[in-house]
Amino acid sequence: MHDLPLHLWFSITRLGGAGLTLPLAVAIALWLTLGYSWRLAAGWLGIIGAAAAIVTLTKIAFLGWGVGVREWNFTGVSGHAMLSTAVYPVAFFLTLLPTRTVIRLVGVACGLAAGLAVGLSRVVLSAHSPSEAVAGCTVGALAAVLFVWWAWDAKPGKLSAVPVAVSLLMLTVALHDVRVPTQYWITHIALHLSGRDRPFIRARWRVDHEAPRPVPAAPSGHSAALPSTVT
Repeated sequence: MHDLPLHLWFSITRLGGAGLTLPLAVAIALWLTLGYSWRLAAGWLGIIGAAAAIVTLTKIAFLGWGVGVREWNFTGVSGHAMLSTAVYPVAFFLTLLPTRTVIRLVGVACGLAAGLAVGLSRVVLSAHSPSEAVAGCTVGALAAVLFVWWAWDAKPGKLSAVPVAVSLLMLTVALHDVRVPTQYWITHIALHLSGRDRPFIRARWRVDHEAPRPVPAAPSGHSAALPSTVT
């Protein structure tokens, strides 16, 4: 898959952009309200909101205070991976809710596969490290599975699959290349909260950690002891 043309990877990664996935999440909530109940809609918005909060908090922690895991090159949960892995399985599930169990499961699996593809694209395009993409896919998949498990027994037949599918597809096509400056907003919040003038940057953060520390000078009249072995 890494041999795919670069423009195709960019097309895949745009499927996880907030300019597309957030309107889709709102559209799902509207369809749930119209076809099922406001409780399902509120539950969905609460779940996706909690997942988005995890992404935001981990990014603010790094940008403002340099909190991350250097060994994993982790500076925050990937928002693209999380949103796509959360939204697309639920979109398929909602569309196929009036159908049989097997068809629903296939739809959810297809949505998860789309989210995983977006997560992989973030790594291929060097927008995120593997650990950040995996974390995003994990948080998103847990959000999607939690909602699907909760809404599984919603009474089918109240909502036709055709208008739901058409509306969500039209949104996807229309907003595929719409970009929202979420990273700029998160950075601004992080700087405001931390009081810093500049955010932490991944490359400098890693270099500062990996740079060798100076060897302290030996006390006067003594020579510095050299290690007998090198590990």
